[in-house]
Amino acid sequence: MTETEGRLRRSRSDKMIAGVIGGLARYFGFDPTMARVLYVILSVISVAFPGILVYILLWVIMPEEGESSTGI
Repeated sequence: MTETEGRLRRSRSDKMIAGVIGGLARYFGFDPTMARVLYVILSVISVAFPGILVYILLWVIMPEEGESSTGI
């Protein structure tokens, strides 16, 4: 098992904007396309603002694959 397996990270290979949804999909074992569709539906239902805010926060907080992270 490598250091990054089982950790929540933004995807480098499966990304549309920043890899946040691709990373979440990989972490939870979902198909990335279905995760994106579900994310868009939930964002539209919640009038988009919370979904955009959450995405930006995760973009800032989640390390990208290959980046070393220090324990907090």
